[in-house]
Amino acid sequence: MLDFPNSIRYPSIMEKEIVDFLIIGSGVAGLRAAIELAPYGSVLVVTKDRPTESTTEYAQGGIAVALSDEDEIGIHYEDTLRTGDGLCREEAVRILVEEGPERIIELISWGAEFDREGTKLDFTLEAAHTRRRILHAHGDATGREIVRVLLGKVSFLPSVKTYPFTFTIDLIVRDGECHGAYILRGKELISLFAKATILATGGAGQIFSRTTNPLVCTGDGMAVAFRAGAIIEDMEFVQFHPTSLYCPLAPQFLLSEAMRGEGAILRNINKERFMEDYHPMAELAPRDVVSRAIISEMVKVRSDYVYLDLTHLRKEFLKSRFPRIYSTCLQYNIDITKELIPVSPAAHYIMGGVGTDIEGATNIKGLYAAGEVACTGVHGANRLASNSLLEGLVFGARAGRVALRSPISNEQLIASSKEITHNSSLPGLAPRSGAGITHHFSIPDHEEIRRELRKVMWERVGIIRCEKSLRYAKERLAGWSFILDETFLTRRELELKNMLTVAGLTTEAALLRKGSVGAHYRSDYPERGEGWKRHITWRKEGKELLYEVVV
Repeated sequence: MLDFPNSIRYPSIMEKEIVDFLIIGSGVAGLRAAIELAPYGSVLVVTKDRPTESTTEYAQGGIAVALSDEDEIGIHYEDTLRTGDGLCREEAVRILVEEGPERIIELISWGAEFDREGTKLDFTLEAAHTRRRILHAHGDATGREIVRVLLGKVSFLPSVKTYPFTFTIDLIVRDGECHGAYILRGKELISLFAKATILATGGAGQIFSRTTNPLVCTGDGMAVAFRAGAIIEDMEFVQFHPTSLYCPLAPQFLLSEAMRGEGAILRNINKERFMEDYHPMAELAPRDVVSRAIISEMVKVRSDYVYLDLTHLRKEFLKSRFPRIYSTCLQYNIDITKELIPVSPAAHYIMGGVGTDIEGATNIKGLYAAGEVACTGVHGANRLASNSLLEGLVFGARAGRVALRSPISNEQLIASSKEITHNSSLPGLAPRSGAGITHHFSIPDHEEIRRELRKVMWERVGIIRCEKSLRYAKERLAGWSFILDETFLTRRELELKNMLTVAGLTTEAALLRKGSVGAHYRSDYPERGEGWKRHITWRKEGKELLYEVVV
């Protein structure tokens, strides 16, 4: 076991920096916003890991867009609304599907190499789509291709710079306005001032013990926005991907929806096909339906997994269509062309997040959000497969455009920066001077809490919920609430604080919605219930947690 020190010393001096535009996150939404803003001032992209490490990088299946000869924007619109189960904001959906084709054509003009059949773009089918509209790249590496193109574009923009391995601790808020953020870069504390701050930090899948999300997805953007007073919305709606690899020695690797679109069959451990018993669309039913069906089959036959079967499809087709999945499964001695793949559901996407309007503006002046961290209402209660990358492109560009109209002036930033002296401390710590800060903590304890939190959320606030399980989760989370009052200066501890915040909001929202809609399923309230067509919003005021139901 590693021998961790009991304390770490950090410099007490807080540096200051001013830029025109601050973007927190380097996925598809953040990079597209940076490109939009680059001609108008200095842009800083802050990311807590490598610039390529984001959910975008791991997106396999593709990006949905109505560009094929058989498709129409109106059909994409209807498919999105139907999957959102009555809770989509129609204006946001219309913007997504209407502006989507332009964003894709733009991406291709920048060098994106989507797969083709001859000279035509090759479109595939995924669950809940009624047309083949999913563009893909290099078989199953669509996200990686989009990141490559966007990072390449950004690298040629002299006004854009990137701070990798930099953690955003909290936002700087003055009189209801966001003036930037406090960041930790290595061991250097920086108060970073900007006229407009865009959150593009992705999701929060790591609050669950089973998730397809990378390690960086700890809900940081949602948590810092909530602490700053931003409205958080629809947190009960968490999408669980039906098929992630189930293997004790393997990571929870996503097995793309496109595999079922190409004809993969789900079988229980008795090798029996079962999806036809649950939904007329069988394997192509919406994700929440498929996930619950898998859980039901696992309970019936007392198994921890079911099988995904592609053995009836041509070997060469599978190797060329899903090269990344094929090679990854081979590492764990599974040949997908010959063998059934053990799979089970995992947390995949948060439909809720920081409440924004259709431009990406929040209720805090100077603060904007785009991508999975945001809640525009485009996904409603359940996201249509492969709409997320398109959302990042469309609303990332929109957030960039609206950030240009930020009411925060340079004079206000200069005044704010003067409030922070050379040896100021972070909010929550008394001003200090001298050689440094001694920060005491117990890493083993915090790591244990992190593990337990993820386990509780998966078992009690997961695919199937009820009053008893949610109350249990709420009590366990309350027992760790002391963490929320502490100030940390290490990434792992800062992440834990954010995870606890987001887990609490998710649990509270799931308790309030006494009915089943979309991805939120209550076994004690299997029907929608009265007044179901509403959105639950949360806001922090002092120490109080306030909620509002918006019809």
